[in-house]
Amino acid sequence: MERVFPAAVTAVTHRGQLISLKAFGHFTYEPDSQSATADTVFDLASVSKVVATTAMAMALYERGLLDLDVPAVAVVPEFARNDPRCRQVTFRMLLAHSSGLPAYDKLFMKGPTREELLAAAFAVPLSTDPGTKAEYSDIGFIILGVALERLADEPLDRFCQREIFGPVGMAHSTFNPAVNSRSAIPPTVDDWTFRNRIIQGEIQDENASALGGVAGHAGVFSNAVDLAIFAHVMLNGGTPILRPETLALFTRREDSPAGTSRALGWDTPSSPSQSGKYFSSRSFGHLGYTGTSLWIDPERQLSVALLTNRTWPDCKNQAIKEVRPRFHDAVVEALEKNS
Repeated sequence: MERVFPAAVTAVTHRGQLISLKAFGHFTYEPDSQSATADTVFDLASVSKVVATTAMAMALYERGLLDLDVPAVAVVPEFARNDPRCRQVTFRMLLAHSSGLPAYDKLFMKGPTREELLAAAFAVPLSTDPGTKAEYSDIGFIILGVALERLADEPLDRFCQREIFGPVGMAHSTFNPAVNSRSAIPPTVDDWTFRNRIIQGEIQDENASALGGVAGHAGVFSNAVDLAIFAHVMLNGGTPILRPETLALFTRREDSPAGTSRALGWDTPSSPSQSGKYFSSRSFGHLGYTGTSLWIDPERQLSVALLTNRTWPDCKNQAIKEVRPRFHDAVVEALEKNS
């Protein structure tokens, strides 16, 4: 049998109801490993970009603290560097992944402290002119996270706990899970290159780890029920934390650069899409490197959360790319068959 991931939990909501919540597998491939349950918490990886960072950006935008078309250097002057093009990068470009920053860099190799890593992030050279190409960028979201913290005058984790997770009832969502809860979280990687230990209950992403577990691009731990709650808020026009107009602005696909599938913070279905072939063009969602995803379709009033630890024991296995769209298709087909 092909090993796609050891553990998985799925939550499906339809028309405001949680219609399916299922757990599969064990924490690792060992036969005596702990079983996943419906409330098992996972490392969300880049799904953090929408449930935390983008949600925070939406809240700050509503309060008049975030102007999408202001250059980011107005808030993070360190980003100006020697490249004059950096001054053209707006908050909209950072959210839409069109800043010109590259996808990834091993910033954690350039300094063990948060300050050194951020200095390295601000110094990453642009790979293209701002606004000309959509390239998904962790670096851009690291910089965005710092900017949002400065605009809010509060750390990302504290803001999200008080303004997002708390008010909507996401009781199992947090950055940096308590040490005594880590054994109840599936491990994500047997890391013998950077941290020299099994990573369980702490962030898999090395850059986020070096940033202390709280970063704009990764860091949230959550379970499928909490993601279903978050999705319900998004399908309910943002109530009680956001206005419908804000949600519509951030989840609508951007017009430029040409051919982009990106909205603000969110992604939309491309062709082909990891959301499968049935999600409408108004859908929005996000994937996470550890094998997590959340897709939301306002036309069908449908949300699908899929949480796995596909990176265990290492990150080589890419089979989830085949399984994920088929899973989404199966969900929609089952709904249509029973409607």
